[in-house]
Amino acid sequence: MHEPNHIRLDLPDEAATTAFAAHFGLILRPGLVIYLRGDLGAGKTTLVRGMLRALGYDGRVKSPTYTLIEQYDLAGLKLHHFDLYRFRDAEEWEAAGFRDEFNGCNICVVEWPEQAGELLPSADLEIIFTIRPNGRTLDLYAHTDTGKQCLTALHV
Repeated sequence: MHEPNHIRLDLPDEAATTAFAAHFGLILRPGLVIYLRGDLGAGKTTLVRGMLRALGYDGRVKSPTYTLIEQYDLAGLKLHHFDLYRFRDAEEWEAAGFRDEFNGCNICVVEWPEQAGELLPSADLEIIFTIRPNGRTLDLYAHTDTGKQCLTALHV
């Protein structure tokens, strides 16, 4: 399914997720806010790892579950990967001081955005991961004009 603000992809395995992530990484631009939603083990960090590889990062990519944020500087882009799973109260978002990271220059990828409630800046793109018996489905939604431009650039 492909509409101006929605794409659905069926990915049969981790290799397909990684291949899509590599393609997706090439359309990223400064200032993007991307929400990743899905159950534990759905492939959110795998997607981020593939995006980073596409951008030339060859170091270790780990889930920021315990550190809350991992930051990557890549060829003129700064990608900040957040994992808010451990937040129990939206006020923890304010206490962590993350608001400044959403400055229109950094690419901010946020796992478990609902844990920050209404305090989190709005997403340009939202990716929902659904685990299926044979892989996973990704639903990509564009919520801004910038997000729509990214979906158009994917050509999937």
